Amino acid sequence: MATVVRLTRMGRKKQPFYRIVATDSRKRRDGGWIESLGYYNPNTEPATIEFDAERLQYWKSVGAKLSERVEKLTSK
Repeated sequence: MATVVRLTRMGRKKQPFYRIVATDSRKRRDGGWIESLGYYNPNTEPATIEFDAERLQYWKSVGAKLSERVEKLTSK
């Protein structure tokens, strides 16, 4: 199973809110996920990002790939 850590969209129309999740890469963007690691809210000023760094490191250590956006958000 190819695992990836990526964003899944939540929220209402024109008010996106994203969860950072570990999921199977073959699933759709908003399909089921294995574990929720945090969230990202671009609607607040400044944008809010909160995630469990320990669990993110665990998923990276077992071979999960990070999406480009998640890698950019978590490297700050």
